[in-house]
Amino acid sequence: QVRFVESGGDLVQAGGSLRLSCAASGFPFSIIAIGWYRQAPGKERELVASITSGGDTNYVDSVKGRFTISRDNRKNTVYLQMNSLKPEDTAVYYCNWLNPKYWGQGTQVTVSS
Repeated sequence: QVRFVESGGDLVQAGGSLRLSCAASGFPFSIIAIGWYRQAPGKERELVASITSGGDTNYVDSVKGRFTISRDNRKNTVYLQMNSLKPEDTAVYYCNWLNPKYWGQGTQVTVSS
């Protein structure tokens, strides 16, 4: 079974930081690129950060310089370090493949002004 379990979301003030975790299972994690997605109220789900098996990263422009994606292949876990959070970062955050399916429950990030 392919599974993604996201955690770490919280209510924070603008300018604060959070680290999200994604525990993955059911596939050969170490050779698969993984992305963090988010879905804000009334908006489509968007890919915000990705990391390849080799550690190459990409970010949507709105989070560049603020978010950092990383992975620990021994733990089958992907992280998203989020700094300088803004209210527009408020969303449910998910991890998945770059051709996504098998969505987990996500984790809620709420940034207050």
